[in-house]
Amino acid sequence: MANPLDTDAGSELFGSYEAELKLVQADLNQKLDQIPELSGEPRKAAVRQAERALDEANELLDQMRIEKQNIPSSTRSKTNQRFRNFETDIDSLKRKLKSLSSDRKALFGNRYTDDPSTTDDQLEQRQQLLSGTDRLDRSSQRLRESQRIALETEDIGRGTLADLHTQRETIQHTRAGLLESEGYVERSVKTLRGMARWLQIG
Repeated sequence: MANPLDTDAGSELFGSYEAELKLVQADLNQKLDQIPELSGEPRKAAVRQAERALDEANELLDQMRIEKQNIPSSTRSKTNQRFRNFETDIDSLKRKLKSLSSDRKALFGNRYTDDPSTTDDQLEQRQQLLSGTDRLDRSSQRLRESQRIALETEDIGRGTLADLHTQRETIQHTRAGLLESEGYVERSVKTLRGMARWLQIG
């Protein structure tokens, strides 16, 4: 374990990191001692908590590594020794956590087994589930595509009907204009004929 804090050596900041690391280390030890008694979801939750504590310990080590460079050389050797002790302790806890995390049977409970045939059955069930999920996704995609095409077709149909209605109104207006022009022509012809007869009579 790391040596007790030597208040005569090192900066106050390094000492504060060291004290904080001791607390995190004690908490991590406690969590690791609890993990073997758990299984399934509670065990996985405890492993995650231990991983967060280990991350915090590593962050403190990084801060201490930086800060110890500011310690006077006359006392730095003692500080380096304490720092190496902490590194060794944290590395040991890291290996212990890794070992506890690799116990898949404890992590997954009765769902995990070392029997190859059972594992194959579970794998087949998983593959069937994934295959069914893929088919459902493809069916959903086809349905969404069909809905999209139907909506586009409906929009095109409305647009076509609107165009036809506009064309019908245009044709009707043109026909009315032609009929009106024919009336003008007919009246003009009558007028010209009347003038011609009047000239003949005159």
